[in-house]
Amino acid sequence: MFRCVRWWKKVPTRMGFEPTRAEHNGLAVHRLNHSATSSCRSMRRSQSSLSSVQALRLKMVDSQYYLPNDIGISKLDCVEAFRLLSPQEKMYAHYLSRASWYGGLVVLLQTSPESANIFVLLQRIFRKQNPVQLEQVAVEAGLSSEEYMAFLVYASGLYANMGNYKSFGDTKFIPNLPKAKLKALVWASQAFQEQPAEMEVLWDSCSCLLYSLEDGQKQLGLGDKGITTYFSGNCTLEDAELAQRFLDSKKLSAYNTRLFKRVNGEKSSYEVRLASAVRKGQDCSECTSCCGTFIFEDKEFTVKRGDYASLMEKVCYYLQQAQAYAANDNQKKMLEEYSRSFTLGSVEAHKEGSRYWIKDKGPIVESYIGFIESYRDPFGSRGEFEGFVAVVNKAMSERFASLVSSAEVLLPELPWPREFEKDTFLKPDFTSLDVLTFAGSGIPAGINIPNYDDIRQSEGFKNVSLGNVLAVAYATQKEKLTFLQEEDKDLFIKWKGPSFEVQVGLHELLGHGSGKLFVQDDKGKFNFDQSKVINPETGEPVSSWYRDSETWDSKFTTIASSYEECRAECVGLYLCLNKQVLSIFGHEGQDAEDVVYINWLSMVRAGLLGLEFYTPESKSWRQAHMQARFVILRVLLEAGEGLVGLEEVTGADGKPDARITLDRSKIHTVGKNAIHRFLCKLQVCKSTADVEGGRALYDNYSAVSDSSAHNFLRLRETVLLRKEARKLFVQANTRVSGDNVELVEYEANQAGLINSFVERFQDDAEQLEADLLEMSKRDAPCWSSCFSSQDSET
Repeated sequence: MFRCVRWWKKVPTRMGFEPTRAEHNGLAVHRLNHSATSSCRSMRRSQSSLSSVQALRLKMVDSQYYLPNDIGISKLDCVEAFRLLSPQEKMYAHYLSRASWYGGLVVLLQTSPESANIFVLLQRIFRKQNPVQLEQVAVEAGLSSEEYMAFLVYASGLYANMGNYKSFGDTKFIPNLPKAKLKALVWASQAFQEQPAEMEVLWDSCSCLLYSLEDGQKQLGLGDKGITTYFSGNCTLEDAELAQRFLDSKKLSAYNTRLFKRVNGEKSSYEVRLASAVRKGQDCSECTSCCGTFIFEDKEFTVKRGDYASLMEKVCYYLQQAQAYAANDNQKKMLEEYSRSFTLGSVEAHKEGSRYWIKDKGPIVESYIGFIESYRDPFGSRGEFEGFVAVVNKAMSERFASLVSSAEVLLPELPWPREFEKDTFLKPDFTSLDVLTFAGSGIPAGINIPNYDDIRQSEGFKNVSLGNVLAVAYATQKEKLTFLQEEDKDLFIKWKGPSFEVQVGLHELLGHGSGKLFVQDDKGKFNFDQSKVINPETGEPVSSWYRDSETWDSKFTTIASSYEECRAECVGLYLCLNKQVLSIFGHEGQDAEDVVYINWLSMVRAGLLGLEFYTPESKSWRQAHMQARFVILRVLLEAGEGLVGLEEVTGADGKPDARITLDRSKIHTVGKNAIHRFLCKLQVCKSTADVEGGRALYDNYSAVSDSSAHNFLRLRETVLLRKEARKLFVQANTRVSGDNVELVEYEANQAGLINSFVERFQDDAEQLEADLLEMSKRDAPCWSSCFSSQDSET
């Protein structure tokens, strides 16, 4: 979604926006003086032998696991957009928002074993005492003002990321105050005073993992790469590949599944869980063929329903309430299919709902909900739950409509043969929206969905740009801009927002919306002429393609999301050079040239910033969009001829720094040619299902080492030294009052963000918290080394 722009078996669909800088408050350095884990102690011992610069770098590297006290928090303003809705539209938006928020809680269970328990711990504390009331308790418990603020920042971060791992980068974050101080605050809280036994059990269930920074818990990953709750802790990449082959054989999508492996002696068996309100043992006359026990490649697979059942029930309830206020039959049928999907665990029903969604052209209230983006599944096939509700911004939407109208003229400009483009461009809805609700692990700036290959290829899709997100995500102060020449900073601040708007539009519409997949269906029919289509990279006839049950995600798995984001980003860079495109967005003459320059400069800078999201120990990337931008940086550096400069320098503060330069006179020549060649290679591998060639190409440019012309491993330390923290967003709530729906706003600070979450779930707080704890407890053995066939039942 300029896929999460977050910017996601799909063709990934959203684009991750670049973080805004927040200076560190110094507590991260003091953090090294309290022993949260044994790894912290060993780190302290090793520091004495380091040079001062190395020691500084070590401390700042450690700070990536904390949120700074002065992290930016912004209000997502939708007051005017909501005010202009009719009473019926407000009711529709309200119930869709309720469905989205309850579904968004699924992300806690998709993130880490401890996230749901931490969430409940915080909710219980703040339900009894809001942040202002709790402050005096904190003082009396011995916390300094900085330590109490660190606690509020941690709580805000957990709510905003819907878990204790960053939604953008997948790195764990822990409280930036000593564990003993946090425990003292919990013990002094009113919630503990009223229910000491329950609160102590809750603390004990999550406090160890809450602070742990052991190697396997620092980031999300599969096997020894990190932690994931999409798979049981004993699953490996080989297990994920086996399960994918099984799902393909049953024509089941992985989107709404999790995989659990059981070991009994030397025998392994697998449980595939479908997210559904229907539980194991309940009568269900529909869709029964997918459930049951099957033997596949000499392994036993059991497919069950009922994952996240209590939350899916709430989602279905609110979707059904929203139907009464739908504006047309397409919306009603869409909601019916979504409800059927979440009731039965049927991805096919969700696809049907998505078809009705595509047909619902230009709605005033736009929404989408479900298991959508597969960025955080280490294997790249399972979707994280998200739901959004937004209101159309008519003025900005007119520009995007003009871009859609020009798409058929612009698509032939892309650097691949006509046969590699879709037979017919299916004009999508492309609107600018002001977000009312975005529930999930993070908020994107643009979206291109649905992610189902078959629908996107032959039926269509929608694009949205989230205007009120863009409005606050890129507010930048000159003194906080890193890695740019001083003479570029004013221009960057002036044109960053407008240039990104152009990039979002091109990325979503003509990036994710372009390109053909060559497919042979189950009857042997091809969607291309085998005898005539030539691979432009080899000069030979096309020799590989997708079979009926294969998709982009199932073939390219672990690199699919980032590869597709890279392709879409390249399309944006390539087509922003077109004067017609710039004119659509109101840029002419010198202004247009400045927009192009800043768009390309932003991409080069983002490629350097992307190093924050690379983990040297596992040689892996933790964020699809930032990996994609680093790849583009490598491509442009490789183009040579002075197009891009990257040098290590010493900053004015005496610390390591870096500077990037871009020769704007060579963008239309050297730069365009480099992107032309690379983009063609990306598309050809994608179209032809050439996994081996595509992976070799992408892995080569993704490599981070100290042996190339630029020491990227050392540059990574500099990026971490000066790293930026992403803003957190405070979202409004809606509340029914008589026949009206009211918008409830909150202040743009930690207290406002926390209060918004407490009030969001206040109607059924105790039952909801009990359900979350029960789901978490039931699955807890799945992430222990001794998980056996007797440990877990759905």
